[in-house]
Amino acid sequence: MNKVIEEPTPSQYLECGWLHKIDFADTFSTINRTNDLAEIANLIFNNPPRWIKFLFSIRNKLAALIGLEVSVPSDYRNTFIVGGYVGIFKIYALSKAEIVLGADDSHLNFRAIIAHKSDALHNIKLITLVQYNNAIGKVYMSLIKPFHRLVVRVLVKRAFKGGMI
Repeated sequence: MNKVIEEPTPSQYLECGWLHKIDFADTFSTINRTNDLAEIANLIFNNPPRWIKFLFSIRNKLAALIGLEVSVPSDYRNTFIVGGYVGIFKIYALSKAEIVLGADDSHLNFRAIIAHKSDALHNIKLITLVQYNNAIGKVYMSLIKPFHRLVVRVLVKRAFKGGMI
């Protein structure tokens, strides 16, 4: 059994209205019947492996060169409520079954939705939605897309708790 699979993004997320338009979407899933949504979000987004931190530091240096925001937001607070943050991502919505995280910037807006489904297998879904705001956003996403898929797969795998029922 695969710990993480990539699957088609469910249409409900493509039409959810979190972004005005969806230019990129993907969904990675794993199994976890042990942890609640807050714990799963922390497993995925807090304390990533060193090599991912290194990639983000390179990304931040390159992004700063072209004028993109790389500093900690002024409203940052590490609390698990709407308006709080998980890792570097702001919480936009929170329910028992889903958390919507994301960031808006001049070049692109994105949302990362962690959904806790009742699926028999791969019940935890991480859905990424991206809206390009300009050509820089489109170029940026085309450059990071291969890294994005690798990083997201690794991060989702950190939430895997297979065999637990």
